[in-house]
Amino acid sequence: MKRIIFYGAILLTTLWACTKVPLSGRNQLLLVSDSEMNSMAFTSYKQFLDTSTVVPASSQQAAMVKRVGDKIARAAQSYFESTGNPQYLNGYQWQTELVQSSQVNAWCMPGGKMVVYTGILPITQNETGLAVVMGHEVSHAIAKHGAERMSEGLLAQGLLVAGQIGLGIAMKDKPAATQNLWNSVYGLAAPIGAQLGMMAHGRYQESEADHLGLLFMSMAGYNPMEAVTFWERMAAKSAAGGSKTPVWLSTHPSDATRIADIKSRMGEALKYYNASSRSGSNGRY
Repeated sequence: MKRIIFYGAILLTTLWACTKVPLSGRNQLLLVSDSEMNSMAFTSYKQFLDTSTVVPASSQQAAMVKRVGDKIARAAQSYFESTGNPQYLNGYQWQTELVQSSQVNAWCMPGGKMVVYTGILPITQNETGLAVVMGHEVSHAIAKHGAERMSEGLLAQGLLVAGQIGLGIAMKDKPAATQNLWNSVYGLAAPIGAQLGMMAHGRYQESEADHLGLLFMSMAGYNPMEAVTFWERMAAKSAAGGSKTPVWLSTHPSDATRIADIKSRMGEALKYYNASSRSGSNGRY
């Protein structure tokens, strides 16, 4: 009986916590609040910067990274204002830093905390290429993909108390397990067997971030056509690196699938880009 009550409470919580992703309209499960996610993100971000080599803001590359981040952020804010939902990004404290690292990577945590690694700049090649990457990463945060994966993990690992939700409760009752879940969501490796159930959904989130990112970069005044050539360069680098993880075990779509999907959405993106170009307003379309 207790088990029935427990899973009944979880079911009711699940139904109550369903929401929709902006622009795409996809239903998603969110069992953690924005304020909880932002709080953990801000703490993790500071810890990361404190232990990393941050490129001085006075450098040309760091200035470019900040400029692109600011434009993408303004475009996102402008979108929500235009749809009558300006409060959607409440609590965001936008910040973008360039970090010295050979990693070909970039990321954005909840609340708008962004990092670009210097290792990706030879592939982005220019400011528009960088906008492809940063638009994609910002979209992960705006679509609350991290909160969605945390919610799924909290359920899968039994870290929720029946009828109660939130990171605060999980951190209080099972701090080590909850922190490990946070680390796995934001980049630390987890055993493949424990993650296989989430892989397909992870690929869907990546495709969604490609879509939203394409639109946000276009709203910010960057030509979305560059997204195709950027991902072609990324595909060439992956091919040059030798064997790749099979697509069914990867959290990213295959290169060919990603490029084809981006091309199919180009007409929509160009409408935003053309409107932004006509207004000359850098993100206000």
